[in-house]
Amino acid sequence: MQKLINLTEIALMAALIAVCAWVTVPTSVPFTLQTFGVFLALCSLGSLKGSASVALYILIGAAGAPVFSGFKGGAGVLLGPTGGYITGFLAICVFYALGERFFGKSRVTRIVSLAAGLAACYAAGTFWFARVMSTGGSAMTVLQILSVCVFPFIIPDCVKLAAAALVAERITKLLPKAPKKTNKSAE
Repeated sequence: MQKLINLTEIALMAALIAVCAWVTVPTSVPFTLQTFGVFLALCSLGSLKGSASVALYILIGAAGAPVFSGFKGGAGVLLGPTGGYITGFLAICVFYALGERFFGKSRVTRIVSLAAGLAACYAAGTFWFARVMSTGGSAMTVLQILSVCVFPFIIPDCVKLAAAALVAERITKLLPKAPKKTNKSAE
């Protein structure tokens, strides 16, 4: 029964990340709630199940389902200019798992781990963006790339990170707890 609950939580969180990817906040540089969904998955499900939901989301999108921003899907999105940011979500998962393993599950650890993972995601995504753009003949300076890909998103992503951490604290109180395993040989 617990396996079914775990699989359901992973699938529901992958679906939530997809819905968050579709929500676009129109500003001078539009952004989505996609990272909020990634942060929420990790904070509410923990590193293992949260990472599984992020990986499932990416795999579903790579297979062609329109789960990415702008209702897009397919490997072409991952190979396009913003694909490095999507695959960079896995870096957030790695940093979150490392923080959880070595420093516990405190609020501070969660936030610092997510912030470090977000920085790694920015690095991976920005590197990929620069590579794709240079291959396509669009030469941009580092400052131009950062101005397009990173600077406009820092504050919104920090707000999404803090919001996800707070929402997750409330969600985890509602999720079913795994039954305690008893040592029957000790009885």
